[in-house]
Parts: sequence; C-alpha cells; structure tokens
Amino acid sequence: MSKPESGGGTGKAAASPLPVGVGEADVAAYLAATPGFFERQAELLAAVRLTSPHGQRAVSLQERQMEMLRERIRGLELKIVEMIRAGQENMALVDRLHRFTRALMRTGDAAALPEVVVATLKHEFLIPQVALRLWSLAGDHAEAAYARGASDDVKTFAGSLTLPYCGVNAGFEAAGWLDDAATVASLAMIPLRPGPQVEGGAFGLLVLGSPDPTRYSADMGTEFLVRIGDLAGAALARLRAVG
Repeated sequence: MSKPESGGGTGKAAASPLPVGVGEADVAAYLAATPGFFERQAELLAAVRLTSPHGQRAVSLQERQMEMLRERIRGLELKIVEMIRAGQENMALVDRLHRFTRALMRTGDAAALPEVVVATLKHEFLIPQVALRLWSLAGDHAEAAYARGASDDVKTFAGSLTLPYCGVNAGFEAAGWLDDAATVASLAMIPLRPGPQVEGGAFGLLVLGSPDPTRYSADMGTEFLVRIGDLAGAALARLRAVG
C-alpha cells in the first residue's frame, strides 16, 4: 500500500510560492531580462489577477495598469495646473514691475521721485504701507521730508544688507516711518544703492509694511524685491550729492 500524502488529509501538498533558494527579486530580474516571456505565455498574462486599490475586488493586470496610468495622468494634470497658475502669477508680477519702471522713467522732476516710488508701489503691488528715507543728498533735496529721520544705526543697517530683510515687525526704527506702524505685522526692508546690489554704498532704505504676518516671511523669495530695490535705487540716485 502506498504511503498517504501529508497535508492534513486534504490530498494536496502545501503550495510553495517559490522554489527554495529563489526569491521575488530573482523572478523580477528574470522577467525584466526576458521581455518575450509574456508573449509566449499570453494565457498566463490574461489570468493574472491583482487587488484593486479602490476596493477588495480582483482586477486583471491590464486593468491595474490602466488604473495606474489614470492616477499618473491625474497627478500630471495637477502639476500642469499648478505650473500654469505659477506662470500667470509671475506674469502678473512682471507686468506690475514694468508699470513701476515706466512710472519712474516718465518722472522728469527728480524731487517728485520719492513720492512716485511710494505711490506706485502701493498701487501696483497692493502694499498697505510704504515709506522710504534717503541720505547723502544734494542741495535742496537734503532738506526734504524723505531725507530726515534716518539715524546712523539705520544707515549702518541698510549698508549691511546684501538682500532685502523680510520678517516680523520686531520694533525696527525704520518701521516708525510708516503711517501706522502699530498695525504692521510683517516688513520688507530694501536697501537703495545707485548701482548693483553689493555690500555697502546704500544711500536709502525702502520699507514695505503689511498687517498680514505671512506676507513678508524670512523664507520667502526676494528676487522681485531685489529688482524693485535696483530700479528705485537707480532712479533715486539722481538726488544724490555728486562726489
């Protein structure tokens, strides 16, 4: 009499997923190196069933691939929408910067430039409060309101800035130049120089204030603020004392 098979009397040996010594990585490597496998084993490919991520039902490999492709397409669509939105926002900023530049270029009276800078920034960039102070100015400009009130500490601070300061209103002296400093939660302070933004050589400081504590944060990009400072500094340099 033959010896009965083991397996708890079911008449079927326990199934082993893979032969001893063969791992899933080996199978994956074999399939990757043998692209014709499923062409020769088309019936096996059609019989493969996977669990759907949208429930416990089993789906074919082709259906699962379609689901994965649809998910990838949805992700790409979201990225495209985000890129379009960012592009539109950047284009709007470029347009505002262009109008700011045009306003400066159309101002023939040098003494009117500080007011034009402040008013145009408020209007074009929707900044609630803007102020500036200049020093080392020529002639009558040195007695104007925008040339008074900057202490030596402010001048030193402006000269030390290689990039605009952005952050909370921590009681900076320059914040006091704003119309209502008590309502300002965040600040941007931009040094004004006659040439490229390099260390030292500042002859003014531009202050932007907002009641929104997140509008000017320490981790924000400052590219547009740097450009605003470059443009304003180049225009306002007409007020400086020669030499």
